[in-house]
Amino acid sequence: MTGSKKRIVVGMSGGVDSSVTASLLKQQGHEVIGVFMQNWEDDNDDEYCSIKQDALDAMSVADIVGIDMEIVNFAKEYKDRVFSYFLKEYSAGRTPNPDVLCNAEIKFKAFLDYAMELGADCIATGHYARKLEQDGTHYLMKAVDHTKDQSYFLYRLQQHQLAKAIFPLGDIRKTEVRKLAEEAGLPTAAKKDSTGICFIGERPFREFLQRYLPTKPGEMILPDGKVVGEHIGLMYYTLGQRKGLNIGGARDGTGEPWFVAGKDIPGNRLIVVQGHDHPLLLKPTLAMADLSWTLPSAPAAGEYAAKNRYRMADAGCNLSAIVDGQATLTFRDKQWAVTPGQSAVLYDGDICLGGGIIQ
Repeated sequence: MTGSKKRIVVGMSGGVDSSVTASLLKQQGHEVIGVFMQNWEDDNDDEYCSIKQDALDAMSVADIVGIDMEIVNFAKEYKDRVFSYFLKEYSAGRTPNPDVLCNAEIKFKAFLDYAMELGADCIATGHYARKLEQDGTHYLMKAVDHTKDQSYFLYRLQQHQLAKAIFPLGDIRKTEVRKLAEEAGLPTAAKKDSTGICFIGERPFREFLQRYLPTKPGEMILPDGKVVGEHIGLMYYTLGQRKGLNIGGARDGTGEPWFVAGKDIPGNRLIVVQGHDHPLLLKPTLAMADLSWTLPSAPAAGEYAAKNRYRMADAGCNLSAIVDGQATLTFRDKQWAVTPGQSAVLYDGDICLGGGIIQ
């Protein structure tokens, strides 16, 4: 952000990343306004919800940095656009990623619209990603710090959203961000990064989901149909899951751990196998739909790299031709626990091209 000074609205979460984002932009001489987004209010006063402390931390940072800050309630938009989708996907036995939808629908739509009403030139967030503009096209790029890169969660952003967004931390390593926070005297310098889904926080996942979806127990079976246990509801399990299966003994004598390998939705049965590298857990292809691309046009069929979950290395793959809004990825090496409802994100080197929802 060199050259002319701009009016920039920063999404402030009360964490160290958005704190440093605001601090850097202020130091560069921009007119900075902080906005704390309250996206959840159903139970924001219980032991697991940190929203009040996060808001206080954001206000403390704004005070030190010397910027105005507002608290804006997007809870209705979040419930309508993100949480309803989250419940629908889980009730259908899939495993959604609400953080992806939150970025596309709240942070870079509802929040972006609000910032534009404030007369902003652009918005800034503490995401670890980069943006390159070339000949009028905005490219979403991986962060310099690949261990913290968050382009995976931003793959549904489109040109009009990228045009109004900046990511000041994209060229900075996380260790340096904490050092900058400490040097600026920010109270979030040593604050632990938040984990998990924002509206669930650190609370037990099953306990949370049971408030909204009825349990529906059923059989836990081997691939040959033999019953080895009972599940409490397909929505509580995801492919590749190891913990919480409560299957006693080594049924086939191998002593290897058990994993969820599939779901028989019509029969309400959970398919389990033993061994991390069981053939049912390894897939050479995946189909994806609900496609979204960061560039003005969809990528051509051909060789790329992809992630089918956030914490994984890029995997070489071939993208099929896109037909009726769907595409297939064929991987050079079989992929482990490809999970319906999650996102498959396509890359051309450091450029995030977009992706879709795994079917």
